[in-house]
Amino acid sequence: MVPHAAALRRMRFALNSGGLRLEAESDAEFELDFDWNLGIQLMIRMRSFRPFIGVGAIFALLAAAGCRNRDSGGTTTGPSSSSVLASNQANNQTSSLAPQSTDLSGYRPQFEFRGRIVFQSDLDGDNDIYLLKASGLQRLTDDPASDEFPRWSPEGRTIAFTSNRSGRYQIYVMDADGSNVRQVTKGEHDAIEEGWYPDGKRLAYTEQRKKMIGRSYALWTVDLASGATTRLLPDFDGSSALPDFSPAAPLLAFTGKRTMGWDAFRADISTGGIIPLTEGGKACRPRFSPDGAQIAYVSSTADGKGDIWLMNSDGGAKERLTERPETFDYFPAWSLDGKWIVFASGTKHYPTEGVWELAVVKPGSKLVVPLFRSGARDVFPDWR
Repeated sequence: MVPHAAALRRMRFALNSGGLRLEAESDAEFELDFDWNLGIQLMIRMRSFRPFIGVGAIFALLAAAGCRNRDSGGTTTGPSSSSVLASNQANNQTSSLAPQSTDLSGYRPQFEFRGRIVFQSDLDGDNDIYLLKASGLQRLTDDPASDEFPRWSPEGRTIAFTSNRSGRYQIYVMDADGSNVRQVTKGEHDAIEEGWYPDGKRLAYTEQRKKMIGRSYALWTVDLASGATTRLLPDFDGSSALPDFSPAAPLLAFTGKRTMGWDAFRADISTGGIIPLTEGGKACRPRFSPDGAQIAYVSSTADGKGDIWLMNSDGGAKERLTERPETFDYFPAWSLDGKWIVFASGTKHYPTEGVWELAVVKPGSKLVVPLFRSGARDVFPDWR
């Protein structure tokens, strides 16, 4: 469903060093919808946590549940100066209950940008992987199963994703154009939400196991050539999920839970040492910047919902980037040049309510610009 919208004059978005400028372009009307879109993927898999949600803890747990790259032809991957807000067919789209063929020719980003962004959407009724470029939108998977959580390989030629097309959730990879899909993990437990090793030869992923009460989460590694799997961080005393590796050092950021609530942690792969990056059980989904110096993550400490935050790779100098108490902002991913962070945002809880859209934020200025809205659930972006 499409929430309330305001009919406004068509405006030109111009982005330069001075900030964001709006200019009237014509008398034509379009719908500029400020109902942002959110996703909290782990809620699907963590139903047992819901009985613990009380009045004082509901937003923290929602944020923890939600706590979970770029074109080779250029160095600037954010919005270009003189970007124009395109009239988008997506404003009138709604999610349907069954897969259907959708004409994607009218879907465009709301500003020009350099690079390639993959994301998950249920635009056709079920979850598929889509590719967004300045030229438009392309569907990469079209399977009746649920294809989720795409991640670019370090060199940008391959995309890993999670799918239940084999009967349970496992890790798959495909070429950047959606061809040559192959299954990577074949375990007896769900394998979800993966991250690439910097060498591009291995993937870390979250293994989800059912328990008598609830579920447990642990990180594993799979070798793409042999298919061999190995437990990652076996000595961590709690649940671990959502891996992301530094491209500059043997460091792994992940979301962990030792008691109630999730926090961001950092592990030194060479020594095995693990340090908490956040405390309080209200943070998740850490993602290293391209130079490894900073980490973007999600925290609900400020507004009880969820915002994109930034910190140094050692956990210092924490800064809130999206200061919008009316929205839930989740799933950060960096542009290749490290100048922008793409994320998903909404005003209603994932996965059962509302619509989700993509936006970008510029660290430093904290400028937030809407990027793409299909009218469906557009979540888990990754920029290359």
